[in-house]
Amino acid sequence: MKKLLFLLLLAHQGWAQSTANSSQQAKQPFDSLSIYNRQLHPSEMKQDLRLFLDIRKKANSGLYRYRTQRQIDSIYKWAFKEVRRPMSTLAFYKIILQLTDFEGSCHNYTEPQADLVGYYNRQRGFFPFALKYIEGNMIFNSKTAQIPVGSRVMGINGITDKELMQSFYKYITADGFTQTEKLSSSVNRSYGLRYLYEYGIKDSFAIAFVAPGATQEQTVTVPAVSLAQRTANLILRHSASVDSVIDYTVQPKYSFKMVNPSTGLLNLRIFSMASGLEDPAFPVYVAFIDSVFQALNNNNIPNLILDIRSNPGGSDPTFEQPMMYLTDSSFKENTLAYTIFDDGIPYEKYFWGVSTAERMDSMAKADGKRMLKDYFPALHNGRNMQNIKYNPVYYPKHPGFKGKLYLLIDENVASAASHLASLVKAYARNVTIVGVETVGGYYGHNGHMSVIYELPHSKIKTKFSIVYVDQDAPVKPDQPVGRGIIPDHTVWPTFSDFMQNRDTQMEYVLKLITE
Repeated sequence: MKKLLFLLLLAHQGWAQSTANSSQQAKQPFDSLSIYNRQLHPSEMKQDLRLFLDIRKKANSGLYRYRTQRQIDSIYKWAFKEVRRPMSTLAFYKIILQLTDFEGSCHNYTEPQADLVGYYNRQRGFFPFALKYIEGNMIFNSKTAQIPVGSRVMGINGITDKELMQSFYKYITADGFTQTEKLSSSVNRSYGLRYLYEYGIKDSFAIAFVAPGATQEQTVTVPAVSLAQRTANLILRHSASVDSVIDYTVQPKYSFKMVNPSTGLLNLRIFSMASGLEDPAFPVYVAFIDSVFQALNNNNIPNLILDIRSNPGGSDPTFEQPMMYLTDSSFKENTLAYTIFDDGIPYEKYFWGVSTAERMDSMAKADGKRMLKDYFPALHNGRNMQNIKYNPVYYPKHPGFKGKLYLLIDENVASAASHLASLVKAYARNVTIVGVETVGGYYGHNGHMSVIYELPHSKIKTKFSIVYVDQDAPVKPDQPVGRGIIPDHTVWPTFSDFMQNRDTQMEYVLKLITE
């Protein structure tokens, strides 16, 4: 049950994209969008909205973390005005997206009903090419004779690049007010289902672009493709070799190597190497981390690069393990953690589970309630404080790394990974942080335990994490409230490195070490 409740935030729409086969089997005889994307009556949407807000007031401890009650009331007043006329399920879904994004939690996720997702996945309406966010622009990232690699895409089907990017921001949730992941994911991850949700199914795409080194805009019209063909095209994208370096679906979950005689590289791609202390994989991982720092110490290695780019998070206490070798200070997972309810699950009638792919059965639900009661035993003054036994003190381990530490982060670092980055910035010896501000917060987040509810009329599923967490993160002058971990050196991939398939951020660190 612990595995089920302690979910990490993976790439948005990962499950949705994978439902194509199962939804194909359940396809109705008349496979029409109107069947799945039905018109909702204002009374239905108002009931769903009231329930949506009531659930969040009762169960979501982070509802007012970054927004005042007045601000939350204001956006819901707008939402209720929007639903005074009938609209499609997808149009209502986009309103719900804006409400969840407004809260400021990278653990928030919203999904239409599975049949609607499956219908879209079956259509030959997908954008065929890969795009890449480079230096603020949409850059063409596929190898094709029609459009050169590196071309700047100026618009698609008459909609400008900037309008396209901004239209996808609401799908990309972030802790607090952070914008970095919205920027890149609005290009890199938004031309699958998100494009279909936002702009509908198209037979073709008119792509306006300017080729590298050119000044004149050109337009090429290409046919839409199936999801399978789009997926195959993405595998062959120009930047695949560099992208794969930090891809947890490609690389080992953790690894170490020497990049040169004076520099070690510890890669932590995802913190799902063990589900907890009882997992047999946990002592294996702990032994590996210890062996790395033993080798660094025995060989007097002066530099260590800790690369957690694109790490989406995972289970506690995996991320704390390397930290104990990097600091002279003791630390805790948090200084405050609580939920805002007691005695079971609020609005249990509408509770779906912890995975959108499968509804939780009664036995699993009973186990979950017992675990919740153990972690959060009693509600007092609106807060159900975490059982102290689940927030141990971590102490420095020997041999501690005393050389120069370089932490590599990017905008996709979330949840447990951003928590590690926060601890490194707060307590690590002699550290320099390079890359892009993380999507996960420095001072805190809502995390640990995720819940999913299904709204009765629209069948929209909403996912959020119930635990309010203040991380063990002392105030830093360069760390505004409501932001991710701010690097010492902000480094985005450059266009020239993209064209040459070079890792801008890694090369920047190696140059710092050389100098």
